[in-house]
Amino acid sequence: MSADLQYSPDPAAYDAFAEAYTAETESNLINGYYTRPAILELAGDVAGRRILDVGCGAGPLLETLRDRGAVVTGVEPSIRMLDLARRRLGPGTALHLGGLGGDPLPFPDAAFDDVIACLVLHYVQDWAAALAELRRVLVPGGRLLVAVNHPFMYKLLNPDGDYFATEPWRDDFTFDGRTFPLTFWHRPLHTILNEFVTAGFRITVVSEPPPAPEAHELFPDLETSPSGSFLCFLFLGLEAA
Repeated sequence: MSADLQYSPDPAAYDAFAEAYTAETESNLINGYYTRPAILELAGDVAGRRILDVGCGAGPLLETLRDRGAVVTGVEPSIRMLDLARRRLGPGTALHLGGLGGDPLPFPDAAFDDVIACLVLHYVQDWAAALAELRRVLVPGGRLLVAVNHPFMYKLLNPDGDYFATEPWRDDFTFDGRTFPLTFWHRPLHTILNEFVTAGFRITVVSEPPPAPEAHELFPDLETSPSGSFLCFLFLGLEAA
């Protein structure tokens, strides 16, 4: 596979649509009333915990975690996204340029009690290196909280794809009238779980949550299963061994 697919999208892509993406995802269904509430539910009581958000974007998760008493740090590969995070969070929050694209994270070993990788890992081809780096910056017993594309969605969106293979696929997203192709790496469920175990994590939570309760009122066209959930992302809580 070509080197340019090792990590996608190029941070320059997010630079191009940073403002439009941030405005759209601030309070939409998928991000504002599904993904962020699910991650915050996994995080629980964060008062006093040192938390790193990898791929923090414009910082909405960091802002809520900080307001709940966490000591927060963000790292983000897009310069423009990082500028928006600085504007949101102010000079008192540690924000760094970087990501999981190959270079080490700019932190010492065992620097954090929790690491959040929310909608980040499905851009990464080499999970072994990425997870080793996330494990390195966690204290023993620290938590890794993950949201990643649900593997079953790949087959629904790509009927001709090989569910059991680890392979790239592309989808187009429109922000502010402009269309951007993004590349994701699909992994079957067993590969996802085994990658974490091999990297030295213990799986503590596997979650396929419903959207926030108020989502049905705010988004009347929302369709869910009879149980109230819908298939979109897979959420995992993991403990560093």
